[in-house]
Amino acid sequence: MLNSVLRIQYVFTCVLLLSCSAPASDVDLMDRLKAARADLEYKIIGPSEIPGFVELQIGDDPNFYVSNDGKFLFDGDVYLVGEGDFSNVKEFKLNDARKQAITGLDLEDLIVFEAQGQKKATINVFTDIDCGFCRKLHKEVPSLNKLGIEVRYLAFPRAGVGSKSYQKAVTAWCAGNPLTALTEYKNGLDKQIRECDNNPVAEQYQLGQTLRINGTPAIVLDDGTLVPGYRTAEAIAKILGLSS
Repeated sequence: MLNSVLRIQYVFTCVLLLSCSAPASDVDLMDRLKAARADLEYKIIGPSEIPGFVELQIGDDPNFYVSNDGKFLFDGDVYLVGEGDFSNVKEFKLNDARKQAITGLDLEDLIVFEAQGQKKATINVFTDIDCGFCRKLHKEVPSLNKLGIEVRYLAFPRAGVGSKSYQKAVTAWCAGNPLTALTEYKNGLDKQIRECDNNPVAEQYQLGQTLRINGTPAIVLDDGTLVPGYRTAEAIAKILGLSS
């Protein structure tokens, strides 16, 4: 994080010390970028929170910034300096995107472990069946359910569509009892690979990529906040404000 902050400071120092020409149009920016590296694909996302810079996507990576005059380019996360903390600027936008995506999910496409008694909260978990920490998190599901937390699973086979992990996910989602099938996989039991029409695994994997899920387990809260990695049931409850 600090390296990112230092990179930003360096770029701004360069901008202040050098005379910059007037802002270029999007077409001029693209021309300048292609003149530097014609072998890459560029997409201008729009103005950034950094004065004088626009957000830029190169290939599949949207984590670039280019100055309005096209002279400076840098990559990495940008952090807003606040009271007692640094906040990742892109997370603000991603939180909104993740919230909208989660709100629009069809529950029939998810594997849902319902809360016991009154439901107090929900977590949405992108999972990979072969991921060790995903299996460890799954062992927390009974405790989460007892705490009133509903666990909704989305498939995110990290090896991609068509991989062995993908086939296992499809098998679980297509099972007569997906909850039992997923739990058996998480416990290390092997199953005969099966498929079914219109299973949501590939679509959920693509959604995860769109939402910049790059590891599993990835817990998305209903407000769009991303909680990466394994957490105990107690830690998740605390994050959700259900315990002190």
